[in-house]
Amino acid sequence: MARQRKMGNIEKQQQKSVKVNLKERLERSDSSSLRTSVKVIACLICIIIAAYVGYKGYLETRVNTPYDDNKMVVKSSLEVPSKYWGTYRPGVYFGMKTREPYSPVFGIMWYLPRILRATGGGIRHWCENGDNLNRFIWTEHDGVNFGIQEIEDGPFKLTTSFVKRLGGSHGGDWTARITVTNPDQTLSTEPIALLFYTAIEKHTKGSISPKKKQGLYGVVGETDKLGPFSIRLLNVSGSVDHQSYLSVEAKGLNQLKETLLSFFTVINVPGEGKQIVLPGDMSKGNSPNFIVTQILVKTPFVIDVVYESDNVDRTNMLTGDVYMNELKRHSDNFHDRFEKIFELKAKGYDSDKISFAKAAFSNLVGGIGYFYGSSRVKSEYTKDPVPYWKAPLYTAVPSRSFFPRGFLWDEGFHGLLIAMWDLDIELDIICHWFDLMNVEGWIPREQILGAEALAKVPEQFVTQINTNANPPTFFLTLKFILDNFKEHILEDKRLATLDRLYPRLTAWFNWFNTTQFGDLPGTYRWRGRDGKTVHELNPKTLTSGLDDYPRASHPNIDERHVDLRCWIALSAATIAELAKILNRSSRKYEETYDYLSDQNLLDSLHWSPKTEAYSDFGLHTDAVVLSRPPPPPPPAPPVQQDVIRVVLKDPVLQFVDSTFGYVSMFPFFFHLIDSNSPKLEKILNDIKNPDLCWTSYGLRSLAKKSPLYLKYNTEHDGPYWRGPIWINMNFMAVRSLLHYSKIPGPYSSLSAEIYEKLKNILINNIYREYKRTGYIWEQYNDKTGEGQGTKSFTGWSSLVVLLMADML
Repeated sequence: MARQRKMGNIEKQQQKSVKVNLKERLERSDSSSLRTSVKVIACLICIIIAAYVGYKGYLETRVNTPYDDNKMVVKSSLEVPSKYWGTYRPGVYFGMKTREPYSPVFGIMWYLPRILRATGGGIRHWCENGDNLNRFIWTEHDGVNFGIQEIEDGPFKLTTSFVKRLGGSHGGDWTARITVTNPDQTLSTEPIALLFYTAIEKHTKGSISPKKKQGLYGVVGETDKLGPFSIRLLNVSGSVDHQSYLSVEAKGLNQLKETLLSFFTVINVPGEGKQIVLPGDMSKGNSPNFIVTQILVKTPFVIDVVYESDNVDRTNMLTGDVYMNELKRHSDNFHDRFEKIFELKAKGYDSDKISFAKAAFSNLVGGIGYFYGSSRVKSEYTKDPVPYWKAPLYTAVPSRSFFPRGFLWDEGFHGLLIAMWDLDIELDIICHWFDLMNVEGWIPREQILGAEALAKVPEQFVTQINTNANPPTFFLTLKFILDNFKEHILEDKRLATLDRLYPRLTAWFNWFNTTQFGDLPGTYRWRGRDGKTVHELNPKTLTSGLDDYPRASHPNIDERHVDLRCWIALSAATIAELAKILNRSSRKYEETYDYLSDQNLLDSLHWSPKTEAYSDFGLHTDAVVLSRPPPPPPPAPPVQQDVIRVVLKDPVLQFVDSTFGYVSMFPFFFHLIDSNSPKLEKILNDIKNPDLCWTSYGLRSLAKKSPLYLKYNTEHDGPYWRGPIWINMNFMAVRSLLHYSKIPGPYSSLSAEIYEKLKNILINNIYREYKRTGYIWEQYNDKTGEGQGTKSFTGWSSLVVLLMADML
């Protein structure tokens, strides 16, 4: 028994020990599990944080990540020798460069001694409205081989021409001839100073140096792309009264004139005015990258600037009679080709109007530039603007004097005329633009590439934001090409280009449909409007291309913009048509177009029953004014404050039907109205109504009865799209009138009648103002027809050529 009791005690002790050990083990296990859990949770947190940081970094990089590595431009530079050299510096009065990222540049400056200021004011270089030249315009230019430009400055007429000659493996030769005459015989003894310069960027692999030949200082140089070359100045006729030169290191191509001014000396020449004297070699042992030769001449005077590549095996120099024969040959070809394409003589236009049309066209293609650099962009995920990747851009520009850079929505209109002249030039331009697409499918709407382009842009307009769109007008160009050149695009090279382009077109289309969608299905809304503005009478919509055109007074998510909806419909139709040519599936885009072109849905979203017109919809009131706050009470000093926006009546959701103008016509512009619909008759009658948009000079942008007609948008921001006549929108109207005139229906005759009237008044007014002022203008006054805004605006205003040719 004792043994048994003893054993019982041992068992109890053992059991107790087991319980203690188990408890300890459990405690240890719980502690270990807890530690493990904490570690797991910590790891998960770290992973989540790392994933978040990584994803955030990924989102930050998307804005400046290229779409892919398969570039649209597969050949450029010396691989396309015919386009290697050109007048690719549209922002200067005359300049030559290559299609290389860092090309040497050649250009001219000049001044009239009698108006030269001691500070250097009066020197002509950049195309500037402030120079107040009587005229400057390319009168002939084929976009590739040659050009002739006329410049009228006071009593002088400068004619700049150039001819290229292929040869060798480094781009061949070219010669520019500058002829100076003085039609005003009363000032025939007055001198003019011409300055010829060559420059390379500081980091270019190469060098230049002055070289005196035949009495005038030229240049010899060498770069890795061009090899050795020379530029000679050859006096063809006339005498040189004075010569001086400058050889120096310039900080950049955007500071050439400033560099000149920092080294010049101004002297007074009795009876002739002020004259610049250049000091010669000022490079101070450094390699010069800017060389200028100045000559003072009296008219008449002719000089050839001859660029020759050492790589060319030539039998004669492109100067003198050789040059004139080549210039005549290209000029004759230009005139023959112009008539063959546009048939203006056959249509009954006289020689003056045909010359005007040739000048309008030539200044557009003469304004094609080649730029290289990186945009500055921003997204919601980047704290500050970041650089886009460096890229080239071959593009026309809206205006050499005020907008000498690429604009996305302008370029689609430019392409209509360029494609009619040279389809391959236009396809090359399109390829360059679509190489600027990022991985999101976004293309920055304004391209400011390189120092020369950046020098002309105010700082506030430099950064491009990736939520902001621009009208996808390249779909307009492509639709035009598909309608007019279907047999030409079936050629292997062109078809391959469109095949490469197709994925980018669909990516662009998808970007619009994921970033610019509206709050309701089938609606779209331009992003980028400032809903918090206190200074704008009506917040601008720069992204629409129509800037200050009145929209809903209070931007919010309920807005729906009829013009953007129409652009998307056009885009879907164009992709669908291209897909069929490329043997790709078109169903998605056909269905999208059918959906967006459904007139019942369009009417439910955008037809205002009150005004019986298409309009935007949004949070709106017309009771908004600009008012100046009263000055602060004494003792505060009296200070005039800026005017501010004052809302006199709360806005409500409604159609913006007090505004009638271009936006109201977009469903008509894009042929989205059934030819038998009474709504078409209403629109046609509205178009020809003088109380709305009809004038004797074209369609004004905003009806006279609209509350914001000709109203300033801020104290200093005058009306832009609030009354003036714009040629691109009038072109769209004429194009649609012709379309409806050809479709059998009750309104075909009315469409034809308005078509003839509108087309003729547009052509006559643009021509009349060109003859009166020497310029084609950005816009035209709706009361007088006078040109206004920017002069030398042969971007989309050059569409007058297609109006004359009935090529719509």
